[in-house]
Amino acid sequence: MGAPQAIEILTQRASVLRESLQRSRSNTESMVAMLGSFDHRLSALESAMRPTQVRTRAIRTAHQNVENTLKATAVVLTHFDLLRQAEVAILKGPDEDLESFLDAVDLLKCNIRFFSTNKISTSEYGLLNHANNLLSKAVVKLRDEFRQLLATYSKPIDLEFIANFPPNSLRSLSQTTGSQSDSGNHVPTNNHSEHQGRSLETPVYKTPTLMPPRILPLLHNLAEQLVQAGYQQQCSRIYSDVRASALESSLQKLGVDALTKDDVQKMEWDTLETKIQDWVHLMQIAVNLLFAEERKICDQIFYGVTFNKDLCFAEVTVNSVSMLLSFGDSVAKSKRSPEKIFPLLDMYEVLHELQPEIARIFEGKACSEIQQSTLTLAKHLAHAVKGTFLNFEEIIEKDSTKTMVADGTVHPLSSYVINYMKFLFDYRLTIERILQEVEIGNKTDSQLAIMTMRIMQSLQNNLDGKSKQYKDPALTYLFLMNNIHYMVRSLSRSEAKDLLGDDWVQIHRRIVQQNANQYKRVAWAKILQTLSGQGLSSLGSSSSLGAEGGNSSGVSRASVKERFKSFNTQFEELHQRQSQWVVPDPELREYLRLAIAEVLLPAYRSFIKRFGLLVENSSKPQKYIRYTPEDVEQLLDGFFQGNTVGEPKR
Repeated sequence: MGAPQAIEILTQRASVLRESLQRSRSNTESMVAMLGSFDHRLSALESAMRPTQVRTRAIRTAHQNVENTLKATAVVLTHFDLLRQAEVAILKGPDEDLESFLDAVDLLKCNIRFFSTNKISTSEYGLLNHANNLLSKAVVKLRDEFRQLLATYSKPIDLEFIANFPPNSLRSLSQTTGSQSDSGNHVPTNNHSEHQGRSLETPVYKTPTLMPPRILPLLHNLAEQLVQAGYQQQCSRIYSDVRASALESSLQKLGVDALTKDDVQKMEWDTLETKIQDWVHLMQIAVNLLFAEERKICDQIFYGVTFNKDLCFAEVTVNSVSMLLSFGDSVAKSKRSPEKIFPLLDMYEVLHELQPEIARIFEGKACSEIQQSTLTLAKHLAHAVKGTFLNFEEIIEKDSTKTMVADGTVHPLSSYVINYMKFLFDYRLTIERILQEVEIGNKTDSQLAIMTMRIMQSLQNNLDGKSKQYKDPALTYLFLMNNIHYMVRSLSRSEAKDLLGDDWVQIHRRIVQQNANQYKRVAWAKILQTLSGQGLSSLGSSSSLGAEGGNSSGVSRASVKERFKSFNTQFEELHQRQSQWVVPDPELREYLRLAIAEVLLPAYRSFIKRFGLLVENSSKPQKYIRYTPEDVEQLLDGFFQGNTVGEPKR
């Protein structure tokens, strides 16, 4: 196929394509015309529907407003009904059903908040005022009910509970036994033994029920309502007045009295000592039980309440604490006497041991004065103990009693002082703490040792003075030997030994030995001189045994007889006197007898051996050699036992 033919075909196809395009354009223009007609019609329809749409929207808005109004009215009516319900319960009062009354108050508050926070009509303002007036009446009834509940269930502690309270772990000097000095000083008894080395242990006691647990939540709700209503001061005053009165009544039932210093000073010692023992016991009860439980009650009632409960608790307890502490302060400031030191130490110890519990119970700034008052009393007691201890030295030094112990035994003053010091060492740790608190020296141990040594020296000085009242010098030394030996033996068997040290013990043992030696020298020198053989006269051979007499050669028979008679007389006098004397310590008594026998028996045996033949040949030899050495030895066993006067028997 040639080119012309191809061109022809292409021309035909282009013509067909042109016709198709024209038909398409024509159809498009027809469609545009139709759509334009629809748009015109829709605009006309929209214009016709617009009034209907406006009316429909207005109807819908009005319907919504009606619904909202109905809902608001329903809420108002609901709160009005609730207000009516609350009013009925509140006017009825809390007497029959306190919990329902509290619920009604909460409901009333809810209504007041609703009317206060929502726009209300003029007519509803009267309803709000009515609700507020009703709330005021409800709060007054809450206040009265709070007071009534507290008064009803705030009773003094049951004494049956206290009857089962464990006895006081502190011991006090309850009676006086043993020797006493004429100055009226009481000798401490062994009631204080086994005291030191253990501090007071706070006993574990069953907590008393000062208020029924079921009442506490009700009181808590009442307090919360009162505080929320702005009645903080009235709530605090009611609580503190009622609970303080109950607490003070509890202490009065337990026997706590507010005594002045003059009252204490006028008391007999036995009465005062009993009251001090009771006070120590009551302090443990008050702190561990009454005050601790009172703090717990206060914390539970005012838990979560915007309220200064520490101040309220302080107002409840301040008078009761003052009642307790005033007695202790009166005792601390009363006239000092040696026997008071042990009760004073007991009082100080119980305060010291209770201090951590006092700090826990009386925490907070509001209770700081109460805490400080207990610390102040402890300080006063410490000064009283220190002053009594220091004055004791002067009392012993100046003791001027004229009572003499005729048998040379331990003087009552020695017994008193040693027992006193031994019991003081039962309180050694406490005394050391006191000396540290009152700032006596830097080393309390050495200070206590120095004070003890000074007291012992004062006792020795006094005993030296008393020993000079004896007419027999031998009894003077025996008296000093007995008393200083008693000091050394007693203190070396107590805690005082570690404090005083071995040097002090050894020095005073040497003093005992020195007095024993002086006694032997003074008491037995004369009789030993009699047995020495010196000074025997010689009358020639006609009056002597000559060679048969051995060492007695040249000695007058008459002078030998006189020597034996002199020995008999002196020994009998010594036996008569010194059998009545007393060496109370068995070991010391035996030592002294042996010491006498060691010098007397050899001298007597020697004298008999040398001169016995001069009298044995006489008509009555037993008149001169009245005692054998064995008799003398046996009679020595009767010395220093406090025997009655009697003739020595062979």
